[in-house]
Amino acid sequence: MDHTEKTAEIQPMRLGPKSAFKFRCHKDVKCFTKCCRGIDIMLTPYDIIRLKNRLNLSSQEFLALYTTPHLLEKTDLPVITLKLLDDEMTKDEKEKPCPFVRENGCLIYEDRPTTCRYYPLGVASLSHKEGADDEGFYFAIDEPHCLGFEEQSDWTVEEWRKDQGVDIHDDINAEWTDLLVRKRSFPQNVKLSEKSKDMFFMVSYNIDKFKEFVFNSSFLKVYDIADDVVEKIKNDEVALLNFGIKWLTSVLFKREDAVDEEFVITEEKAAERIKERSAGKTE
Repeated sequence: MDHTEKTAEIQPMRLGPKSAFKFRCHKDVKCFTKCCRGIDIMLTPYDIIRLKNRLNLSSQEFLALYTTPHLLEKTDLPVITLKLLDDEMTKDEKEKPCPFVRENGCLIYEDRPTTCRYYPLGVASLSHKEGADDEGFYFAIDEPHCLGFEEQSDWTVEEWRKDQGVDIHDDINAEWTDLLVRKRSFPQNVKLSEKSKDMFFMVSYNIDKFKEFVFNSSFLKVYDIADDVVEKIKNDEVALLNFGIKWLTSVLFKREDAVDEEFVITEEKAAERIKERSAGKTE
């Protein structure tokens, strides 16, 4: 029986925050870094911010070098996955490594993606909003090659998430993941325009381009954004991301329970404000 057949037989076990499991990964386990090959890692907005800053790249450069775009099933929303290393030595798709893994471990471990932090756990639901019922959201990824489950280190799901820092990632990404969940619940015939998808992609992944859009277009003329908010999003990328998701939720997805006054504006008001503020600059 080959690796693929073994994997197909595994039945994921549903876990809650208090569920217990044994696991430890370290350099002395024979399977060390094997889980970093042939993987499909969907990157979150906060992952992009951490990784592009770690590598001293713009978000556009990081996207071009290290990611592949996709449309998420049942949402028609653009998402990105980490591009695996494609070299002449590795022909088998299941053996292609993460571009950041080496024999002695991960080059960007402190800034590793959310999915990597969760391993050996998976998430059965995207929603991590405060007050949500987390029971049954998690499952163990018990792969045949992984010997970490034989180690005698005890965890609960809740303890593991905190230890790996994934709770912070989930908190920052919560509103974004909620958008994915909500879009998945839309009727199949409800489609976003290509322009709307582009805006979603920009806010979610290309934070540098979104910053340029906010500060170098008529955005701040059209919307009444408080001065303290403008100052904060100018200097804090996480604040800018949260601001962008808030904008998408209110304007692009038109959620009535999340509409902010600062984003409510008619075309007439927009034209009037642009005219007034442009006139003010010339006086």
